[in-house]
Amino acid sequence: MGLFNRRKDESFFELLTEIAGNLITGTNLLSRLVKSDLDQRDGLRDELHVVENHSDDLTHAFMNKVNQSFITPLDRDDMSQIAYRLDDCMDLTDEAATLIVVYQVDTLTEDILKQVEILEKCAELTAEAMPRLKTLSELKEYWVEINRLENQADRIYMRALSAIVNQISDPIQVIKLKDITERLEEACDAYEHLAALVEGIAIKES
Repeated sequence: MGLFNRRKDESFFELLTEIAGNLITGTNLLSRLVKSDLDQRDGLRDELHVVENHSDDLTHAFMNKVNQSFITPLDRDDMSQIAYRLDDCMDLTDEAATLIVVYQVDTLTEDILKQVEILEKCAELTAEAMPRLKTLSELKEYWVEINRLENQADRIYMRALSAIVNQISDPIQVIKLKDITERLEEACDAYEHLAALVEGIAIKES
């Protein structure tokens, strides 16, 4: 069933847009956290966790709406997957912040800071894209740019991983930094998975 055979309930897209907006807030807090001194990180992590909890509440409200609606603007499973993948992006951002705080790494690598910068860009692009799901128009630039950023993030991740395992002698420090950079890479991957889902929906509904 194509898009124009379904009733367009804008509240679905408003909820997705609000969830995506929290990604901007969350990644901004993560960016502040990685640039902060150790004694400031706990508070920023707590602020981010509040944002993550709010996103969980919005996701539950969205899923309830999907499950209780006889007709949804897009395929029911597709809408559910969008919400779940937005949630993955937020969860992984929150987990990365938690690792940084728990591990108490005083100085984070330049590559880790660059990973976070890419996450900020991905969050902004995603938040801009969600309202366009209503018409499924002007979305190609979104998934192309997310893919480009994820490829850039892959290169940074491999460089970061090589530097961590080959240039750091303390094995505990290696484990800590490796865990953090891997979690940030997983967050970048989550944005790409979401963009690929949106691309597939747009093609299917066209």
